[in-house]
Amino acid sequence: MLRLDKLLPEDVINDPLYEEALTHRSLGKRNYERLEFLGDSVLNMVIADALFQDLPDKKEGILSRLRAGLVNKDTLAEIAHELDLGSIVKLGPGELKSGGFRRDSILADTMEAIIGAVYLLKGFSSARDYILKIYDTRMHNLPDFNDLKDPKSRLQEYLQAQSIDLPVYELVEVTGKAHDQHFRVRCIVDKLKLSDIGEGSSRKKAEQEAASQVLSKLA
Repeated sequence: MLRLDKLLPEDVINDPLYEEALTHRSLGKRNYERLEFLGDSVLNMVIADALFQDLPDKKEGILSRLRAGLVNKDTLAEIAHELDLGSIVKLGPGELKSGGFRRDSILADTMEAIIGAVYLLKGFSSARDYILKIYDTRMHNLPDFNDLKDPKSRLQEYLQAQSIDLPVYELVEVTGKAHDQHFRVRCIVDKLKLSDIGEGSSRKKAEQEAASQVLSKLA
């Protein structure tokens, strides 16, 4: 597995700002939160510019959906896992014990903080190069526009086109501690006598998964 720190210049890795970018707030006041704020803006700008340049024939709506899919927390967490970020993130004892090094929200925030640190230490051009490097596969394999809509939206549009009432989402179960909960939600389409359960680390994710399961039955 390629580690994230192998993609960065040595002078960045040895700088205290990089260590700050890896440090969760559970270790004290000097942590990644401010850098995360900055990195989020830099990431959005770089991806927006890349899409604008690479897709001159696409309208604003498509570009916006593509960008949203690329810069969201889920995608950042996927990249973080691919680059083994969990092995170098710095957590307090409580977060470490509860598995924070695997938690998507922490890994996504840390990714943004590292981008912020690279921007401050090396400038926008270097930050852009770094971002495009870690996004290379995704930028060269952009999804079809029809796949950009989330499952709930696609299910809603399908049902509306058939003049069928919108689905009902029922919370089935919530397990885990407050900072690491797991949700199970049932999606029900009464008229079609269809229902299925989705699971996720948030109610929103569980609803999306449940909608996706119902959509698969309509295919």
